[in-house]
Amino acid sequence: MRFAGLVVLVVACAVAQLAVGSTDVSLFFGDDAHARAVVLELRAPRVLVGVCAGACLGIAGALLQAAVRNRLASPEITGVGSGAVLGAVVASVVGGVAAQPLPMAGAALVGGVVGGGVLWVLVGVSGEVAVRGVVVSSVLVGTTLVLLTARPQLAGAVSRWLLGSLVGRTWEHLAPLWPVLLAVLVVATLLGGVLDVLAVDDDHAHAVGLAVVPWRSTVLLLAAVATSAAVAAVGATAFVGLLAPHAARWVVGPAHRRVVPASALLGAAAVAASDAVGQLAHVPAGAITALLGAVVLVVVARRTGGIW
Repeated sequence: MRFAGLVVLVVACAVAQLAVGSTDVSLFFGDDAHARAVVLELRAPRVLVGVCAGACLGIAGALLQAAVRNRLASPEITGVGSGAVLGAVVASVVGGVAAQPLPMAGAALVGGVVGGGVLWVLVGVSGEVAVRGVVVSSVLVGTTLVLLTARPQLAGAVSRWLLGSLVGRTWEHLAPLWPVLLAVLVVATLLGGVLDVLAVDDDHAHAVGLAVVPWRSTVLLLAAVATSAAVAAVGATAFVGLLAPHAARWVVGPAHRRVVPASALLGAAAVAASDAVGQLAHVPAGAITALLGAVVLVVVARRTGGIW
């Protein structure tokens, strides 16, 4: 019943997103060719890309929070998201592939895996994952800004990677995104039991016979793939990966076989709703999610006694 409610929420947010835009058209377009083109060729792919990207980010957040055992972990804070953004920006600035979804997805994936790889090393050698993850993320963001400074003429074209935007998303951008979402959702849900054990502590994992390092590496790679696919499609839509898992645990409880799909649904709803509000306020969707995420970050940090 709770999942049915989450599905209804996603549909409602998607319809709201579909209903807003620069052109005043009815969703029930009938024989109006112009309205049909606006809804089906411009707004529908934008909505579906946003929903799929939000779902990927929600799943990535749930995976990262379990893998590093920190409720404040998210793609932005751990370096996975920043690495994916850097990969996309490098592809845009150096390779000139900003308008090509598949090469962009590949570049973002490489960057996200690099960020996830650094996180994997930190998890293996230090308990201060959040501290060092923020440092790594800051370095990657700084590198991205240096690239933009070196090629200021391209700053406008790649600024959406830093802000997170659904402007201009087409069916072409959806094509490489939904298969990744489907695969990651299925695998992550099947790994629910592993995630439950990883989220406790390493001693408990060893006691029940779980090989911690291989499984944690798998989870981090899965999170990197999900994050990279989302970043390649919509840019750095901040804090969706932080918001969705917290809301999911509140709705469906702590078991990850439920948290993962619930995080996907809530991430999808968050991006759809943020884009609808953003279009009305004439700001990128990423600005709305960043504002909401900042509030949640402060609240969670206070409840847990601090970020670290």
